[in-house]
Amino acid sequence: MDVDARIQLFDLKTVYSFQTIPQICDYNIPLYSTQTPSAPYQIASYPVYQGFTGNAYVNGIVVPVYTQREQFWKIWPNYVQSLNNVEIGDGATQSFTFDLPYAPAIPGHVDVAGIIAAGVGNDPIFALQIPNDGTNPKIPYSSIRPAVYINYTDTNGSLISVSDSGIFASNVTNSELTGILIANNNPGSVNPNPFGYSFLGTASQANSTVNYITGEVNVVFPTPPASGTPIQVQCYYIQPGLPRALLFFNNTISIRPPSNTSYLVELDAYLTPAAFLSSSQALPFAYMAEYIARGAARKILSDTGDAEQFAFYEPLFREQEMLVWKRSQRQFTATRTPTIYSDIANQSGISTTGQGFT
Repeated sequence: MDVDARIQLFDLKTVYSFQTIPQICDYNIPLYSTQTPSAPYQIASYPVYQGFTGNAYVNGIVVPVYTQREQFWKIWPNYVQSLNNVEIGDGATQSFTFDLPYAPAIPGHVDVAGIIAAGVGNDPIFALQIPNDGTNPKIPYSSIRPAVYINYTDTNGSLISVSDSGIFASNVTNSELTGILIANNNPGSVNPNPFGYSFLGTASQANSTVNYITGEVNVVFPTPPASGTPIQVQCYYIQPGLPRALLFFNNTISIRPPSNTSYLVELDAYLTPAAFLSSSQALPFAYMAEYIARGAARKILSDTGDAEQFAFYEPLFREQEMLVWKRSQRQFTATRTPTIYSDIANQSGISTTGQGFT
């Protein structure tokens, strides 16, 4: 597992591809399944890919990949509409049905840490898959990125906030992209709920939902809105279409605009070689065998505190590392950095004579 962190080998360069789901904007990078080489040791929740390089391809079309949020959001801002009044409370009613002010709406998202905490391994995840005690999904509040907010003042004068959870009620289709709504339980305050929120209805019942495609909201508030006070809604809205840019941040790939249908996304990636830890598999490149063996010996010597033997083996380990790295260095140095003048066959549409577009 140290190999990819110490040296980025050309042999571990690969392609990560996935199909987009209509209206879903955020995709967590995949994780290896839990591996148990020998009890009681486990290796779990390890990313399959260490990172991505260069551009991405959406149905074969080149699109940029950003790693800095500020640069990405300058071009693709999440425009949030002002609070819109959708209903009026009467001091008694808790169940309401209304429409979002704008639809289709961008859905919320559960990040990689939340997926791990849920213990389901699926992305996106559905309410019926989450182990829960009937009211609280086992996902930390900090791992949920809401995108639909419903606010009101209840009969006690408290401001109540309800949002979507990034957890879906049913299978994702073009016509039914339905998210589960949750109630904010004042995260950060002294609260019996360590996760800071709760389902409005149990996970199996999924009483409170939002349909991101049609905009229909069915909600059972935890307390009745006060008489004469408005129920207000905010949501993100961007017209779906062909994705034109990607952001890689927090182990999540965000696409903009949201896809209006399924598209094939491909990215150049560096593979994490942890897949070869299973006893029934072997590292695919034999020239790395001595490097890994000496690296393992180095770990044992450092753990046992044998400083003398560690110092003796360290130059031998470094020698093997340079030999393993040599092949990748030769490949990288043989690759010319492309410019507008070195573009093969002028495929970019830029004239090699420097006169702009042809």
